[in-house]
Amino acid sequence: MAGIRPRYSKEEFAKRGDALFDKAIRPHLKNEDDDDFVAIDIETGAYEIDADEMAACARLRARVPDAQIWIRRVGSRFAHRFGGAGRPTNK
Repeated sequence: MAGIRPRYSKEEFAKRGDALFDKAIRPHLKNEDDDDFVAIDIETGAYEIDADEMAACARLRARVPDAQIWIRRVGSRFAHRFGGAGRPTNK
């Protein structure tokens, strides 16, 4: 089975995904969703929310098999953070 190929540049993915999140999805979210992931099809606007990013993507792909998926964490501009900034230490 061939994978889904991106049809947009990285910049266009981000632009479309963030615009859909801000305009169509954010107004429907609750405070308790802040740590969840949202998977958004940047072409149709369909989305799924879950604490597990893979589960959100799988449900979205079941509904929209050819989805162009943008993922982000609800309470952040990013899906993941790299590095140790902001993490407690045991020292």
